[in-house]
Amino acid sequence: MKLIGAGLPRTATLSQKVALEMLGFGPCYHMVDVLSDLDRVRPWSDALSGNANWHEIFDGFESTVDWPGSFHYRELIETYPDAKVLLSVRSGESWARSMNDTICALHYGDTMMHDLSSARARIDPHWRAFVDLMKEMLSASGLLADGNGSGTTALAEAMERHNDEVREASGDVLVWSPADGWEPLCAFLEVPVPDVPFPRTNDGAVFAERIVDSAIDALNEWRAQQGRPAEG
Repeated sequence: MKLIGAGLPRTATLSQKVALEMLGFGPCYHMVDVLSDLDRVRPWSDALSGNANWHEIFDGFESTVDWPGSFHYRELIETYPDAKVLLSVRSGESWARSMNDTICALHYGDTMMHDLSSARARIDPHWRAFVDLMKEMLSASGLLADGNGSGTTALAEAMERHNDEVREASGDVLVWSPADGWEPLCAFLEVPVPDVPFPRTNDGAVFAERIVDSAIDALNEWRAQQGRPAEG
C-alpha cells in the first residue's frame, strides 16, 4: 500500500482514484470496487467488527480512497506505516449538501433512490448486506448527529472534526482540495505532473443514476425469475 486516502466520501474521491491510477499508484481501491462486486462486503463487515484482514482486502491494490477504506484510516496507517496519507477536503457547506443529496438520501431520505434501494434489499441479500454495512459505518462515524441525517451546519462541523483528527493522527499528510489539481498531489507523491487536465468525475446525478439503474436491473431480473414456470 503506497497511499491511504483519509478523506470522507463526497470529496472528489472517484476523481482521486482515476488520478492516482494515472500516476502509477493503482489499482486504487474505492467504493465503486465494492459496488461492482458485492462479495467484497463481507470482509469489510469483518473489519468493522475488529477482525480485519487488510492484506487480503487490498490484495493487488496499491492505494485506497473513499469509504470503506478511509473509514479505517487509523488502522491502515498502523498497518502500512510507509504509505503516504492524503486528506481530501472541500468546503463544509458544499460537502454537507452533497452528503444530504447522495449518501443520506440513499439510506434515510424520502426519495425514489431510497425506495428502490430498499426494494432491492428485500430480494438481494448481497445488497442488503451492503446497506447494513453503510448504515453501521455512518452510525459509528459520528457524522450523523441524529442517526439518520443532519442539517448542513451539523454535517459541516462533523467533517471538520474528522479532518482535524486525521491531521493529528498522521504527521505526514497532504491536505488537498479538488481545486488544487495535479501540482500539490504530484509534488507530494514525487512524480511528474501529467500533461493532461485533472480528471473530474462523479457528481451527485451520477451517484443517483448508478444506484437507481442497478436497483431497477436487479428488480427486473427478480421479476423475470418469478414468471418462469417451475421445472420438473
